[in-house]
Amino acid sequence: MSSPSSSVQQARHALGQRLREIRLDAGLTARELARRAGWHESKCSRLEHGRTPPSDADIREWTLHCRAQDQTEDLIATARGIDGMYVEWRRMERAGLKRAQESVRPLFERTRRFRIYQSWVIPGLLQTPAYTAAVLRTVATLRDAPDDVADAVAERMQRQHILHTGIHRFAVLVEEWVLRTVIGDTEVMAGQLGHLIAVGTLPSVSLGIIPMGVPRGVGWPVESFTVYDDAQVNVELVSAHLTVTQPREIDEYAQSFAYLSQLAVYGAEARALITAAINALG
Repeated sequence: MSSPSSSVQQARHALGQRLREIRLDAGLTARELARRAGWHESKCSRLEHGRTPPSDADIREWTLHCRAQDQTEDLIATARGIDGMYVEWRRMERAGLKRAQESVRPLFERTRRFRIYQSWVIPGLLQTPAYTAAVLRTVATLRDAPDDVADAVAERMQRQHILHTGIHRFAVLVEEWVLRTVIGDTEVMAGQLGHLIAVGTLPSVSLGIIPMGVPRGVGWPVESFTVYDDAQVNVELVSAHLTVTQPREIDEYAQSFAYLSQLAVYGAEARALITAAINALG
C-alpha cells in the first residue's frame, strides 16, 4: 500500500504543475515571476514542485502577475481541499469533540456501502455509549481537547440510526486483539462485547473477526480505515486524519480490505471469539 500521505503529495504536485502551466502560458520565467511578486527566486520552484503548499495570498499574486485572475478562486479552492486531506487530530478537535463528530454526518448519510477495518478500537458505529465515552475521554486528555464528551457521545449515538434504515450496508472487520483490549473498565468492556454480538446479527451488518495467530501472508495489520462506497477512504493515523480520494489508492485500500476479509471468521465462529473475550474479563 502507498504511503498514507501519498495522496496529499500527489495532489500538491498536480496543483504545482497547474501553476507552472499558468506561468508558461503567461510567457514568464520563474525568475521574472518571483521578481514581480517580491519573492525569493526559489519560491516559484518550491510551489511548482509541490514542496511548499501555496497560501491564498501566494495564489492571488501568481494569477495577478500571470494575468490569470479568472482562475484565482478555483485554485484557492483546490489548495484548501488539499489542506483538508491531511488534518491533525488536534486541529480537527480544537473546536470540540462534538464538532468533530458532526463534521462526518453528511458523509455517513450519503454513503451506501461501508467497508470498515479496525485494528485499534471497536468501530464507532458499533460502540455503546459507555465505550464511546471512555474512548473520547482518553482522546480529550491526550490531545487537550475541549471537554464536551457527553455531547460528542450523543452525536455518535444518533449517527448509528443508519444501521437500521435498510439502505446502508456495513462490512466490518475487527482484529481479535481489539476485543481483548480493555477500554474503560471490565464492566464497560463486557457491555461493549455483548452489544457487538447483538449488532453483528443485524441484516445490514457483516461482522468479521480476524483471529490472533492466523497466518498473514501479505495481509499485515494496517492503520484503521473506512472505505465509503468507492468515493473516498478515511484513514486513522496516530497524529492525523487522512482523506484519500485518488482512485488508484482507493482501489489499494479496497484490495487490502478484500484480503483481510479472507482472514476473518464470521457468524458462530466470530461470536465464539467475542464470547471468549467476555469470559476472559472474569
